[in-house]
Amino acid sequence: MAKAKGKGNAKVHQIRGKMKETLGKALGDSSMQQAGRGEQLRAKAHEMTEKATGHLRKRSGH
Repeated sequence: MAKAKGKGNAKVHQIRGKMKETLGKALGDSSMQQAGRGEQLRAKAHEMTEKATGHLRKRSGH
């Protein structure tokens, strides 16, 4: 998986993960479901990190 860069790509990875999870559920593939959940969580964590970094930069004046 390519690393998500920025908030926009994080959202794309969240959506892709949700699709993968849903497809896995429909096919009865628990491995695919877990991979989809993992992708969503990684993307959400990246998005939150970017948001926190933005707040810190704003507070420090950079």
